[in-house]
Amino acid sequence: MPFDPNPIEEIQVIPLSRLAADGAWQTELAHDRGEHLLVWITRGQGRFLMEGYQRGFSPHSALFFPARSLWSVEFGRQCLGQALRIPVSAPVATPDMPLHLKISDPREQARLNALLDSILQEQTGHPALWRRALQCYSELISIQLRRLPPSGPLPPARPSAARRLSQSYCQRVCEYYDARTTMADHAAALNVTPTHLTRVCKAETGKTAAALLTERQLYAARSLLVFSELSMRDIAERIGFGSPAYFTRFITLHTGQTPSTLRKSARMRRP
Repeated sequence: MPFDPNPIEEIQVIPLSRLAADGAWQTELAHDRGEHLLVWITRGQGRFLMEGYQRGFSPHSALFFPARSLWSVEFGRQCLGQALRIPVSAPVATPDMPLHLKISDPREQARLNALLDSILQEQTGHPALWRRALQCYSELISIQLRRLPPSGPLPPARPSAARRLSQSYCQRVCEYYDARTTMADHAAALNVTPTHLTRVCKAETGKTAAALLTERQLYAARSLLVFSELSMRDIAERIGFGSPAYFTRFITLHTGQTPSTLRKSARMRRP
């Protein structure tokens, strides 16, 4: 089962900075989470991976990532905004699909800001019936998201073959990122060659198929190192590495630090 660091039980509004409190890797590596996530950018630019494609975002963009969908976001230095985290257990009818919305109407911007601020007040003050209020405000946000038109040109009635392949691969990476499953194994399951899968993923996401799989494995590894008490041997086994030595080489190659150094430095940064 995927490892979810710091699982939440309540609906939460947090500043964007808290999405990557332990480092930019928490948002920049392709990964999926066991919660629904709305990212509301009020200032700054960046780019994101969503539903098998990569695109840029600008101020007043809303990004919605359903639970168990592969995503990543690279925030520019000047980015400001908030994030709404909704547990899958919450009785909120969230959108079924990832969404990218450029909210240009000042009235819609003000409405979303007001709803997020109301959630923040409820979660901070805990007045009577505050959990019910969190659900109701989140439901109103969900309705607003589904009412707004998607950004950019209208999507085609049927995605291209390349987009469908990229989407299918990204979904497989969410479900099967064990290190024992190679990119070539995924390509075979999708009835394409590794070369074709690599070319399509690079064109659609800006990253090769192997890079997406590596990022998901690296996210799982770093999450377990930082947020769990598992030993290096147990982490290596859980992610499918043949030995702790192989796991150590993998982490060192992609981060420049050993697993033990990463774990120690992350915990030293915490209050």
